[in-house]
Amino acid sequence: MSLSAVLLAASPSPSPSPSDTSTPAVPSLQDAQESATNAASWVEQNWSTWLAISLRVLLILVIAGVLRMVVRRAITKLIDRMNRTAQAVDGTSIGGLLVNNERRHQRSQAIGSVLRSVASFAILGTAALMILGAFEINLAPLLASAGVAGVAIGFGARNLVTDFLSGVFMILEDQYGVGDTIDAGVASGEVIEVGLRVTKLRGDNGEIWYVRNGEVKRIGNLSQGWATAGVDVTVRASEDLDKVKRVLSEVAEKMSKEEPWNELLWSPIEVLGLDSVLLDSMVVRVSAKTMPGKSLTVERELRWRIKRAFDAADIRIVGGAAALADEEAADPTAAVAAPSVFSNSESPQAAAASPLASAPAQRPAAK
Repeated sequence: MSLSAVLLAASPSPSPSPSDTSTPAVPSLQDAQESATNAASWVEQNWSTWLAISLRVLLILVIAGVLRMVVRRAITKLIDRMNRTAQAVDGTSIGGLLVNNERRHQRSQAIGSVLRSVASFAILGTAALMILGAFEINLAPLLASAGVAGVAIGFGARNLVTDFLSGVFMILEDQYGVGDTIDAGVASGEVIEVGLRVTKLRGDNGEIWYVRNGEVKRIGNLSQGWATAGVDVTVRASEDLDKVKRVLSEVAEKMSKEEPWNELLWSPIEVLGLDSVLLDSMVVRVSAKTMPGKSLTVERELRWRIKRAFDAADIRIVGGAAALADEEAADPTAAVAAPSVFSNSESPQAAAASPLASAPAQRPAAK
């Protein structure tokens, strides 16, 4: 008898129990082999598809990354070239009429940031759609939903989109920059911050204005090019015009040679001539081109000097009704009409115009 038969005979036979019927069957080795065979066959059938999809996704990511890097580098080089061109213009006569180098640098950096963001969004968005298409995902419902959502967002946020687009074009066209004094219609002051949606201004009294770019219909930049300082001098009509012109020319020549006015004045102060002539006064116009934003300063100084020079030359500055102050006072009764003859109750005219007196009623005689 073999050893296995002896062991089987010696081992007690298991007694049947109720729990044997509910115990799950343990998978056999044959079942495990069948599962492994099925998995191996599924992998063998689909590995080429998954490998192709993975390679396609990897290729899309590589191409998108390389294209994004190339476009961003090209934008950066373009901005650097614009800065170098602007620096070359600074040494010419035109450079004095343009904004300074720091302003150009800020503007170019803002433009470069916007262009790089737009390029990255377009490239990465296209790559994401191509990756979804590589997984054979139907993009038609996604694109339709995105279109409907875009229309809804566009209607709801149209003011925001308008502000953003207006800000982009303001920066691209260099309409104004930080440090400029502008008149935006709704507010005016010095620009302290330029954003794609809001422009921040500081008013004359120190207040800060937040102006939405989409609300600006017209902009007057007082800091680009040159400004004009104009002073109107009102003198008596009896003054000698040659003397007035000579005094004004002396004031203009003296002021143009003194510092710091010689730097603020970009053209000689000119006596333009008579601006208007009235019965009791006449207006002489004086004008000059000044540095941007310095016209008010030049006008105040010019008025100060003209007043002192006229006082020294015995030329009186008048204005409107004040020109008649040194004349004789008019008779207040001169404008009163002569009394009418009807004012005298005893005159024949008054007697003829008076109503007839009614006859007294006769009383009946007493009996």
